[in-house]
Amino acid sequence: MTEPLFDTIAVIGLGLIGSSVARGIKARGLARKVVGYDLSPEVRARASELGFCDEIANTTAAAAGAGLVVVAVPVGATAEAVEAIAPHLGKSTIVTEVGSVKAAVIRQVVPQLPPGVAFVPGHPIAGTEYSGPDAGFAELFDGRWCILTPCERSCEAAVEKVAALWRALGSAVEIMTPEHHDIVLAITSHIPHLIAFNIVGTAADVEEVTRSEVIKFSAGGFRDFTRIAASDPVMWRDVFLNNKEAVLEMLGRFSEDLAALQRMIRWDDGEALLELFTRTRAIRRGIIEAGQDTPAADFGRPHGHED
Repeated sequence: MTEPLFDTIAVIGLGLIGSSVARGIKARGLARKVVGYDLSPEVRARASELGFCDEIANTTAAAAGAGLVVVAVPVGATAEAVEAIAPHLGKSTIVTEVGSVKAAVIRQVVPQLPPGVAFVPGHPIAGTEYSGPDAGFAELFDGRWCILTPCERSCEAAVEKVAALWRALGSAVEIMTPEHHDIVLAITSHIPHLIAFNIVGTAADVEEVTRSEVIKFSAGGFRDFTRIAASDPVMWRDVFLNNKEAVLEMLGRFSEDLAALQRMIRWDDGEALLELFTRTRAIRRGIIEAGQDTPAADFGRPHGHED
């Protein structure tokens, strides 16, 4: 067992990420006590049955006495959750969160924090298309990245303690500014999700192709889009509304590149198509070489997604 990093950790929000954090902390002995809370009575009851926390609280007083509070709720609900736990936070408490948008969350959360409370925004780049307390597992963060984006309420000691937690949960930690994070994630995660939601919606609306044919003949490309498009709709609605500027910037660039691709096909420009596809293939090789995926055939292989 590892020496505990904290005496008590409170996890606010017990869906996929929150329940995985709690399970990982318990499995690796990173706190002497893990207290969980969720706004939903049904989720609290299920979490109590599953037993991945030492205690399930019925109110936001779950945060009282915690050395670290991990807020694991949809991006649009983070500020409200911090406002609710604020009266229960001690001066030495560190608050962190796990959303995939940083600049907007920091703007919304900082005014809710009591004086003296440190805030270390974070984003574990891990997940599955499943949600809820049953979906979590302790190994979710093994071999993944966690990005921390310190803000004006992040002291160096607090950043290091949060970084130590994520490393102990199996992640490699990267530090960047909130604005840079939002641009990076817009292109690596948010736009791919937007494309997936769109193409699956388009397939559902093509009148000449029946729903049964779309399902029956889903080769790898469309099948993988449907996996991404099955992700938590509330979470992704909040991501796009809160990372609007970066997403629209990247979407503009994508639209321009898509128009160029359209022209190549229209004018039978095979040379330009070959050049583009060769360049993009090299990106795939780089992802494999970086250990972010394997070259194995992926049919039926479980995937994570960068949420």
